[in-house]
Amino acid sequence: MTQDMKPRSRTITDGRNRAAARSMLKAIGFTDDDLARPIIGIANTWIETMPCNFNLRVLAAKVKEGIRAAGGTPMEFNTVAVSDGVTMGTQGMKASLISREVIADSIELMGRGYLFDAMVALVACDKTIPGAAMGLTRLNIPSLLLYGGSIMPGKWRGRDITIQHVFEAIGANAAGKITDEELTEIENAACPGPGACGGQYTANTMATVMETLGLAPLGSGSVPAVDPRKNTVGVEGGQLIMDLLRRDLKPRDILTRQAFENAIASVASTGGSTNAVLHLLALAREAGIELELEDFDRISAQTPLFVDLMPGGQYTAVDVDRAGGIQLIVKRLIEGGFIEGNVATVSGRTLVEDSATAVETPGQEVIHALDQPIKPHGGLIILRGNLAPEGAVVKVAGHERSLHRGPARVFNSEEEAMEAVTASRIQAGDVVVIRYEGPRGGPGMREMLGVTAALVGAGLGESVALLTDGRFSGATRGLMIGHVAPEAARGGPIAALTDGDEITLDLEARRLDVTLSPDELAARLANWQPPAPLYTTGVFARYAALVSSAAEGAILHTPPFE
Repeated sequence: MTQDMKPRSRTITDGRNRAAARSMLKAIGFTDDDLARPIIGIANTWIETMPCNFNLRVLAAKVKEGIRAAGGTPMEFNTVAVSDGVTMGTQGMKASLISREVIADSIELMGRGYLFDAMVALVACDKTIPGAAMGLTRLNIPSLLLYGGSIMPGKWRGRDITIQHVFEAIGANAAGKITDEELTEIENAACPGPGACGGQYTANTMATVMETLGLAPLGSGSVPAVDPRKNTVGVEGGQLIMDLLRRDLKPRDILTRQAFENAIASVASTGGSTNAVLHLLALAREAGIELELEDFDRISAQTPLFVDLMPGGQYTAVDVDRAGGIQLIVKRLIEGGFIEGNVATVSGRTLVEDSATAVETPGQEVIHALDQPIKPHGGLIILRGNLAPEGAVVKVAGHERSLHRGPARVFNSEEEAMEAVTASRIQAGDVVVIRYEGPRGGPGMREMLGVTAALVGAGLGESVALLTDGRFSGATRGLMIGHVAPEAARGGPIAALTDGDEITLDLEARRLDVTLSPDELAARLANWQPPAPLYTTGVFARYAALVSSAAEGAILHTPPFE
């Protein structure tokens, strides 16, 4: 049977009763011939507030070329994007994780409203990638993602730098270790043009994830944003979506339990961002797949870290492309038996078939051979204990101490903690606690890169630990524990801490504990009163009312029907 190429859009475009709809579409240039073809939605996250997504207009034009050449009619629409890097350390950062839900909702709404036959999502900055994947999974129509690509590294005094180095330079400047002029030099050099932040931070981590999951064409994401080859990626992506429509291959056909396990292994092997935990949990729930925190710990423990990338390593995402691309990473993972290659992808081939074409650059030092890993296991570790009954997440690069015991220095906001760090009030051995920054308490679970980078810049990265019910940037390094759950705003044990309480972090035992008796902890929590919500109207208030624990991916619960 021939596949119907307009299974949804003909409801909008065909027949006498649709004359008014056609008339409106003709007003902006569509012809009868255009409307007789399959209608392909292009969900574009272009925005003029950051470099990450700034090249997506150009990429969209190339995707449209490919769609038209393959017999479809593209219709582009935009959604939102919030830059973590621009908003970091401000109240605006609370909008970042919330934007993931808005992106997913807007893509779902446009797909349901306009009945597109298929969809391409163009993504770049952190939350646009999982947000788009969530929206496409809800729609479950033939779909694929294309990543805009990494920014090129900046150059400062002969070495590659990224936005991570700017945040760390802020701390170094506050500690008197570099001058104001040097800080300005680093600021001016770190971001030389369009593209997402250049290490294996959250954007590049999630780009790797989407290719390993099979939702993005393998090898498409590692091409840098400004590389001329990105035009080819766009055209081929436009052609591929038409082939996906012919095959009627949908996201939920691809998003199997095995695909998620593959994705976790890709994060572990590349030293990827802890944000992948939140986003994969959320996406799995959209796909109806059971995924738990312990899956991340288990898979990371059995997957070697063999890709040498910032923030824990030496190289940038552009170096991955030069070494052989994400396809070479996937090929290594399959060859080592760390992921299953016989899984479906948007290409119509299996992951093992797609990765077989990977070409390794002779002499490259970014993607190690499997018999020469950077360390024998990945860096994602899940902690539990009397401070984190529902779990907490830490990423280790391999050189961090596995045991830290010290007095708590408790702060009720990121701003309070940042002021203490820059005023040199944090001492070696301390455990910095930042609470009321969780999904509900923030609301929005701000990233703490400003504080963590300031600690590193002040020379405290190897002697201070930090724990928070908020989250971290993919650029964070050091002994930093995030996603502590239950969060303080829900009356989690972190809400009971006071200055001087002895906290123990034991990575080998997977424990996060405070030296308090069960009775003392219970007594403190019995006297605890939740703080007044910071927002009582609008999107922040709605999010706080509906959001789940970080242990569940900080997804929004649907209220029960009356």
